[in-house]
Amino acid sequence: MNLTLTEILFFVLSAITIISGALVIFSRNPVYSVLYLIVTFFAIAGHYILLNAQFLAAVHVIVYAGAIMVLFLFVIMMLNLNETTEPKTALWSKFAAVIAGLTFLPLLVGALKTSEAVVMAQPQNSDIGLVKTLGQVLFTDYLVPFELSSVLFLSAMVGAVLLGKKSTEETN
Repeated sequence: MNLTLTEILFFVLSAITIISGALVIFSRNPVYSVLYLIVTFFAIAGHYILLNAQFLAAVHVIVYAGAIMVLFLFVIMMLNLNETTEPKTALWSKFAAVIAGLTFLPLLVGALKTSEAVVMAQPQNSDIGLVKTLGQVLFTDYLVPFELSSVLFLSAMVGAVLLGKKSTEETN
């Protein structure tokens, strides 16, 4: 069985994604859960790179791992969560969760059993997913919607500044 470098990277990234995703669920410390989720997001970005979607990988890291996870981490640290303030889960609630999971398991196994094997396909056009190609499509085929969305964002930003300026003037 000869594995290519892409297949080896796929399996390594998949293992990292699954293990860190499980650690997100089973970690008792919420800060560690957020850090494991960041690792999961980086592994998923690695999958995007293997699919030759570099722009999507970069946006994924910037938006999810960068902005949203930092916000989650900030909120968790501000809330100062610990075991003394966390409400205790009743035993019947844990039992119901286990029953629900075991009920879902045959459905998941049946869905996976009927699915076909996934074959790693190589894209025919190596330019798919590159920023250069995306920019060419945006500024040729979708120029009008792209510019209209930029005007919409500009008007939203001006409106936010005006609303913020009004509220500071009223407090003085």
